[in-house]
Amino acid sequence: MANRRWLLPEAIEDVLPHDAVRIESLRRSLLDEFARHGYEFVIPPLLEYVESLLTGSSHDLDLRTFKLVDQISGRSMGVRADITPQVARIDAHLLNRRGVTRLCYCGSALHTLPAGFNATREPLQIGAELYGHGGLEADIEVIRLLATSLGICNITASRFDLGHVAVFRALTRSAGLAPQAEEDLFGALQGKDVPTVRELVAGLADPVRSALLALPELYGDRRVLERATQILPALPEITAALSDLRRLADALADLPLSFDLADLRGYHYHSGAAFAAYCAGSASAVALGGRYDDFGRTYGRARPATGFSMDLRELVRLSPDGEARGAILAPWPEDDALHAEALRLRAQGERVVLALPGHEGSWREAGCDRILVRSGEDWIIESLKEY
Repeated sequence: MANRRWLLPEAIEDVLPHDAVRIESLRRSLLDEFARHGYEFVIPPLLEYVESLLTGSSHDLDLRTFKLVDQISGRSMGVRADITPQVARIDAHLLNRRGVTRLCYCGSALHTLPAGFNATREPLQIGAELYGHGGLEADIEVIRLLATSLGICNITASRFDLGHVAVFRALTRSAGLAPQAEEDLFGALQGKDVPTVRELVAGLADPVRSALLALPELYGDRRVLERATQILPALPEITAALSDLRRLADALADLPLSFDLADLRGYHYHSGAAFAAYCAGSASAVALGGRYDDFGRTYGRARPATGFSMDLRELVRLSPDGEARGAILAPWPEDDALHAEALRLRAQGERVVLALPGHEGSWREAGCDRILVRSGEDWIIESLKEY
């Protein structure tokens, strides 16, 4: 039987040099852009005690979290499946600032099951979060930062979907639905399962029944907001939510916006406007974000909060693959003059690889496409020719 000890678990993979360089380049570019907007970098731990890691989180996040027993304390620990709750904990419990705090992060998360077809179970999550400002100005800032981030990745967003969890929340509260009935209806709306929605709301009175049936049809451009105003009951929460979405539509009119009032991703922790970015080449959202004002309460201090996150692996897959410049091969042995020239080239950003004696195989396979050649007292760079 063949030795299979080198096989990796399903939906877990190595990142090889070409893609690893692209991932690292995007990581640096995005974190630098976040820093230019005032977002401070934090590095939460890969694992925490389960009661801290999952406090206030959804049942879905609990199911996606790998759990193990700490050999020191005997307590249950979890490997993070989402970094956002950890950053909220840092803001609420460790930094404990009174004013606006902007934080960013990048690190691996781990999922018990892949999120979708061909998805990895080890996303490299990168994101930015803004705490301490409850106004729409913060939502506008993070959505614009997301659009800028996609531009840095050379990804053109085909649309930014905006929704608001207060619409569904107000309707279910007005209907007096039991928690399980609300959960069933939430699942049906998420799947755009209109027959099941119709069955679940059959016993409700109008106008709530009609409004819930209309939600799956309330998607499209900003005209959807005017249709929603006419169709949905004038509950205070719904009126305020539609007003928020109109203001976002006005402030972000230069972006390809669409609206979906039945998109309830993050319903269990979002508290206001939520958004998702889509682009060509991906059936699922390339970025997710929204407002989650109440989440910090689980860590002792509720703070207005909004932000977004993306998977760097997916960004690299979707971004154009520009031709990478190869390294320069420097001959052996390395004397003082060659050493000085190699230092000069490296200072200019070039990669210079020393041709160690006894090398077997192709130097092009090792990443070299040019060679350093002495010409009199000077060094010149020529194209590497291997036959």
